Amino acid sequence: MSAVANAALPLVVLDTNVVLDWLVFRNPVCAALGDALAAATLRWCASAAMRAELAHVLGRGAAQAWNPDLAALWTVWERECIELAAPTFLAPAMRLRCTDADDQMFIDFSLAHGACWLLSRDRAVLKLARRARPFGLTITTPSDWAAARSAST
Repeated sequence: MSAVANAALPLVVLDTNVVLDWLVFRNPVCAALGDALAAATLRWCASAAMRAELAHVLGRGAAQAWNPDLAALWTVWERECIELAAPTFLAPAMRLRCTDADDQMFIDFSLAHGACWLLSRDRAVLKLARRARPFGLTITTPSDWAAARSAST
């Protein structure tokens, strides 16, 4: 697919736990996400800070019991994820405050880059779903996203 055609695809942002569910824990709910990315029907985007957070979580052994294939995980990241710059400033009217400061980067990044979806299982992030809709951002769980996607096809 050309870069121009690829640029027209809707953007999805994945929080760290969703990336772990998909690429480490192999949660079947995330299969639709992997299929959509492989079929190039949407683009996953993230920032360098999001990558660093994932590396930090993996580095402290949070998923060690699952014996993750880190080389395969980073290969998928390189193949499927488009790294975009973190926003430097959001207008106050677009700023949604997350009660979990660690998750604020996902909210700000999604809004700044016009993502269609932010997939998360984190309650602090999900609490912002209603307030994010007027900005064109759907904040939802991977399972709700997959259900909505299958219902629309």
